[in-house]
Amino acid sequence: MKKLLQRLTEYNSISIIGMDKNVGKTTTLNFIINKARGRYTLGLTSIGRDGEEKDMVTGTNKPKIYIGKNTFVATAKKCLMTSDVTMEIIDTTGIDTPMGEIIIIRSLSDGYIELAGPSVNNYMKDICIKLKDYGSDYVLCDGAVSRKTFASPTITDGTILCTGASLSNDINKVVYETVHTVNLLSIKENEDINLLNLLKENRDYKVCLVDKDYGIRNLPVLTALEASGDIVNNINEHTKYVVIKGIISDRLLQGIIGSTQLYKQIKFIIEDGTKMFVSKKEYDIFLRSGGTIEALKKINLIGVTVNPVSPYGYEFDKDRLKSLISGEINLPVYNVMDDEKY
Repeated sequence: MKKLLQRLTEYNSISIIGMDKNVGKTTTLNFIINKARGRYTLGLTSIGRDGEEKDMVTGTNKPKIYIGKNTFVATAKKCLMTSDVTMEIIDTTGIDTPMGEIIIIRSLSDGYIELAGPSVNNYMKDICIKLKDYGSDYVLCDGAVSRKTFASPTITDGTILCTGASLSNDINKVVYETVHTVNLLSIKENEDINLLNLLKENRDYKVCLVDKDYGIRNLPVLTALEASGDIVNNINEHTKYVVIKGIISDRLLQGIIGSTQLYKQIKFIIEDGTKMFVSKKEYDIFLRSGGTIEALKKINLIGVTVNPVSPYGYEFDKDRLKSLISGEINLPVYNVMDDEKY
């Protein structure tokens, strides 16, 4: 198995997202920063502001982010005021947040920093590009809990998923939920060039139908969430694809499965795996009954990190948690607190 840092260097930008609070997301970020020290110049930012210095539920202190000299950071103005690094201001982005404008700095010393970036995905892409242009070898983006859209390949090139005991006191449930999330994020990419070219010319849609001759028709729906009836009423034996811009939910799948058999001969296309908000039960029913879902862009899931310790007073056997998840997915699983070799 490749070392974690070695895998990261295959991508220009990496998002770190968590299944829940206290699963080790900041610990993973600090691990990478430490391993890269003296070898690579890093750029750091965050989607919004993920949490407080002290967990409000458990009362435990959250890990701080310690950076080295010559690190590029994009964070809110108020965060810079509480930082203890000596810094050089590189750019004022004009992007406003509740904690002030996003400022890009270069650290002139080692020290602690707080990250609070923009909460809009489009801004995040711009920030990543700026950090790279200013001299970062690799950009790390600290994701927020319940914001898995941050893993979208339109924002970062690769993604690390963090999971752990805080998700549940039942180790089997942690494994179940983690594996399901990995499967959703890893949805296969559609490789039909004709379809991709067609969609480049047709961008203003929520749901569109593409027939076998590549004729295209946009459905007059406001969102994909309530579109199952419109989809069922408009597909026929000539329909090749149903392309959905937005979220796929249990309700959408249930509405399609319960109303027609034509879905079995059609491929449903989403933007990427971050748009899948479906339970394992409904997703399995859809797949087993003959349904197919593919993505316009694949998410490069680099690996999974696990935290076997919960702040709620219990912990799992670290080797068992790692082994159970590794046995269910085709990705490397790391425990960065235990596996120094990584």
